[in-house]
Amino acid sequence: MLEKALKGSRGYWVWIAFLLAVVATGFFFYLRQLDYGLGVTGMSRDVSWGLYIAQFTFLVGVAASAVMLVLPYYLHDYKAFGKITVLGEFLAVSAVIMCVLFVFVDLGQPSRVMNVLLHPAPTSILFWDMIVLSGYLLINIIIGWVILSCNRKEIPPPQWVKQLIYLSIPWAISIHTVTAFIYAGLPGRSFWLTAIMAPRFLASAFASGPALLIIVCLILKRYGRFDAGEKAIQALSKIVAYALAVSIFFVLVEVFTVFYSGMPEHEAPFIYLFAGLEGHHNLVPWMWTSAVLAFAALGMLILPPIRRKEGLLAIACIAVFVSLWIEKGLGLVVTGFIPSPLEQITEYFPTGTEIAITLGVWAVGFLILTLFYQIFVAVRSGIDGVRHDEAAANMKD
Repeated sequence: MLEKALKGSRGYWVWIAFLLAVVATGFFFYLRQLDYGLGVTGMSRDVSWGLYIAQFTFLVGVAASAVMLVLPYYLHDYKAFGKITVLGEFLAVSAVIMCVLFVFVDLGQPSRVMNVLLHPAPTSILFWDMIVLSGYLLINIIIGWVILSCNRKEIPPPQWVKQLIYLSIPWAISIHTVTAFIYAGLPGRSFWLTAIMAPRFLASAFASGPALLIIVCLILKRYGRFDAGEKAIQALSKIVAYALAVSIFFVLVEVFTVFYSGMPEHEAPFIYLFAGLEGHHNLVPWMWTSAVLAFAALGMLILPPIRRKEGLLAIACIAVFVSLWIEKGLGLVVTGFIPSPLEQITEYFPTGTEIAITLGVWAVGFLILTLFYQIFVAVRSGIDGVRHDEAAANMKD
């Protein structure tokens, strides 16, 4: 089936060429970072996680969101998701690959990656995060490819794959839970020290991932000759609405707890985020943008007349994705370091090198996703074409 990725329209190849150019640019700047060190980034002694780890944290949620298709279809026999479960699996694969690449570039030296394998530390949350991410990547590659092959041959998937699918459901939840524990397990960072960090991660994941999948399905419907079906799109949009509502609720619960308790060390990061602190307000416009987009998207998604219009639905899903990218990325990661445990404020500004490398990694992910989806659409088009011919022949008879 790999040969199907080598066949496409002119627009398809223009998109591939654009992604390759962005990847090449990102790789060039990565070589510069590799030569000079992480000093070319905006990170410092006080803010040691920046744009790279922010993307990693967000994309783990996108990867985990595949469970929102797998669970209804395989456990509750929700047939509307039958055509798009493979899309969710391939989205998870590309997201996990991007996660691994962001950790890779954040470590500075490639040799440091081997330390996790050569010197495993089961007491470290980072060790378990590597285990669950690697396992989840392998599970989704196998499931997606085998099911797509079975669809091509129009045969049911083997029983062992179904067992792997059932395993992927708790595994998807585990990858984001373990990632949340990386933050919640650092007692010196009061902004992250909360028992609902894992639920917050899962709620935002189940909103951002399906929102991206809806956008992709709408693009495929318009340009890729694949229609996921209105029922599936509407069901996904309801999942996004409910998950977004829960995510907003969790953030508001955090805000209430912090300010009602009146503990200065817990209040300071939130004040920095939404009002600025001691003249430092780098993230204030970003967080208010995130809040406005989240509430606007929620209002659009909970109203059925708006949700049923594809154009407005696409706008709402883009708003959800961007809002949670800000809130869960820069807003969550960077603010954990501001102010420091010594009450020092060191603001963080990503450099051009960081942005170029980040765009390069995103381009790698979209390139992989594009190739997978090109294969998927070609296979589905072949199946639908055969069924159409058979139906036409039956009508003549």
